[in-house]
Amino acid sequence: MIRRISILLLSLFCSVTIFAEQPKLVPHPIKLKNGKQFALNLPSNFDIIPAAEGLKRVRFFAKAPDGRIFVTDMHDLSDNQKGTIYILDDWNAETGKFGKIIPYMTGLKNPNSVQFYTDSTGQDWLYLAETHQLTRRKFTQGEIKPTAEAEVLATFPDYGLSYKYGGWHLTRTIAVGGNGKIYVSVGSSCNACIEKEKVRATVLEMNPDGSEQRIYAQGLRNAVGLKWIGKFLFATNQGADHLGKSKPDETFYALKRDADYGWPSCYSSNGKIFADPKFKRVSGCKNVPSPYAYFPSHSSALGFDYFDHPNTDDAIKNAFLVALHGSTDEKVGHGYKIVIMRKGQKLETFMDGFLVGKKVNGRPVDIYRIDEKSFYFSDDRAGVVYYVRRRE
Repeated sequence: MIRRISILLLSLFCSVTIFAEQPKLVPHPIKLKNGKQFALNLPSNFDIIPAAEGLKRVRFFAKAPDGRIFVTDMHDLSDNQKGTIYILDDWNAETGKFGKIIPYMTGLKNPNSVQFYTDSTGQDWLYLAETHQLTRRKFTQGEIKPTAEAEVLATFPDYGLSYKYGGWHLTRTIAVGGNGKIYVSVGSSCNACIEKEKVRATVLEMNPDGSEQRIYAQGLRNAVGLKWIGKFLFATNQGADHLGKSKPDETFYALKRDADYGWPSCYSSNGKIFADPKFKRVSGCKNVPSPYAYFPSHSSALGFDYFDHPNTDDAIKNAFLVALHGSTDEKVGHGYKIVIMRKGQKLETFMDGFLVGKKVNGRPVDIYRIDEKSFYFSDDRAGVVYYVRRRE
C-alpha cells in the first residue's frame, strides 16, 4: 500500500515521459433515443455508449455508500429552482446502460454537486451544494427518497444572474477530503472585480458538521472541478473573459492551504503568471503560484479524474482525464473535448467531436472513473450520461 501511494505521488508531481504519443482517434457513431445522430472521436480500442438519456443539465457524479451512482441536474442555464438529484440504478455492465433513472430530490436551486461521507460511528451522510447553501442529511442505504431532515451547514451569496452585484457563478462544488474535512468552492460574483464578500472566489474548508469554517484557498475565479486524490485537493479554475481570445489560461491546481491564486489581479498565460493592469495590487504577483497544468483560454475546464491502475490503458495511465466543457461563445471554439493531462507534458486529446463547425453535439462536464477499464462522463448539453470502456 505504501509503495502504491509513493508511485501515485510520484506520478502526480513529477514530469514522467513514459507515455508519449497522441492517441489516434476514430469516429464512434452515437444514436440517441431522441433521434439525434453524430459521431464522437476517441481511440479505436474504446467503446462509448449512452448509459442514461433524457436528462437536462446533468452535472457531477457521486457514488453512494450502497454503490449506486447519484448525479445532479441543474435543469437549464437559468437561475432556477427546478434542479434534481437523480439515482442512476440497475446498472448493466454488458449493455453499458442504467435500467432506472430515479428522481431522488426535486425543486432544488441550481444543484451542481452532491457527495457522501461516512463518519466514525458508521453513519452515512449526503451533502448537497446549491447556490445559496450547503446542507447535509443522514443517508439510509437503499433509500429512493430522503428519509431525514436537512441541516444547513453554510450559506452563500445568492443574487441571481442579472443582479447588479452578484450572480455570475451559480455553481457550488463539494469535495470530501481524505483528511476528514469537507471542501466547497464558491465562484466569483463577476468576471473581474474586487469582491465585497470574502467568501467569493474561494474554496472553503470545514469539519463534517460544518464547524470551524475557514477559507482554504482564495483568488480562484471559479473552481468548478474539485476532487481529493491521494493526499491533495485538486481543482480546475476558469479564467477571466476580458483579456482577449488567447488568454488567460484555464488552470489546474493542487491547492495549498492559505494560498492566493491571484484573481482578479493576476492571471496565467502559457503557465506563467502576469499582472492584470486593471486590478493592480500592492503585493503584485510574485507570490502567486504557477498552475500544476493549464488548458486553452475559455475552454471551461470542469470535472476530472485520475487513472493510476496498473492495468489501465497506456494512453491514459498515470494521467488525468479532464472535461473541457467548451467556450461560452461557440465561435471561439476552444474546448469541447476530453483531454489527457500529465504534469509538465503537452495536452493530448482523448475525445472530441462535441463541436463540429457550428454544430454542438454536446458539452462534457464531469468524469467518474469506475475501474481500470472504464468511466462515466456527463454531457449537460445533450442531457446524457455516457459510459466509456476499453475493449477486451
